[in-house]
Amino acid sequence: MSDKFIVSTSPHVHSKFSTRGIMGAVLLALAPAGITSAYFIGYRSFAVMAVCVAACVLSEWVWQKYIMKTKSTISDLSAAVTGLLIAYNLPPDIPFYMAVCGCVFAIIVVKQFYGGIRCNIVNPALAARAMMLISWPTAMTTWTLQGMSGATPLAAMKAGQAVKISCWDLLVGNMGGCIGETCSVLLILGGLYLIWEEVISWRIPVIYIATAAILGQLFGHGSAVYEIFTGGLLLGAIFMATDYTTSPMTPKGQIIYAFGCGLLTALIRTWGGYPEGVSFSILIMNIAVPLIDQYTAPKIFGAVKKGGK
Repeated sequence: MSDKFIVSTSPHVHSKFSTRGIMGAVLLALAPAGITSAYFIGYRSFAVMAVCVAACVLSEWVWQKYIMKTKSTISDLSAAVTGLLIAYNLPPDIPFYMAVCGCVFAIIVVKQFYGGIRCNIVNPALAARAMMLISWPTAMTTWTLQGMSGATPLAAMKAGQAVKISCWDLLVGNMGGCIGETCSVLLILGGLYLIWEEVISWRIPVIYIATAAILGQLFGHGSAVYEIFTGGLLLGAIFMATDYTTSPMTPKGQIIYAFGCGLLTALIRTWGGYPEGVSFSILIMNIAVPLIDQYTAPKIFGAVKKGGK
């Protein structure tokens, strides 16, 4: 009888994706938006992407091999994803040394200091962007479109200026902004691909985007169309707020988390000191994730409450 039963430890249900498979899918979903944005913003964007990816991969390899003397994990592609996301959050004319500093900070301080992948408490790419925005505010807020400097739509809205951009330009990314945040239609298609492949859940991006758009309009910041299609809302909601390590595990928790991200984004965009609020909103909600998980985790069958019989 004992030969018919095999007892093993959990988990007993396995995902069809490995870490490398998940990261590969994210890279595939990100690539078209970056290529199209580089066409409008300028081809220097490709150099920024290459520098950021190389800096992140090299930082992780050196840290693990020569400092911690452990097995390198660069083959899981997580460092490459972090590098590409950092590049997507930078202006195209950012000095390369600043981009490298941001990448080293993301990989070493935000990721490896906490134990590597699945142990960081905030999104490394967003933490790097926040650090760079505080350290080099002028360089991080200087935008070009085909070599010409100008304000982003969100910055113009913040200054009370009229913003008139055609729907076509909003969709394809023919406007100033960070490298990877402008081509809305390809960001959405990338998100739909990740949802179709079950890499991410629809709850976080849909609720986040809807909340930020509706509240931004109610607060008098701008129309829902501009709230969605300008700035980094789509990039942040689809590709960074959904990070497995720094987002809630349960559906109820994901709804609370996404609503909090949307609320904070609308508040910062309307009354904050910066025209954009996506990065700081997600970082703040990342910190709240353990608390959200604690109060939304399902009850364990047969468990007894503290003090109960």
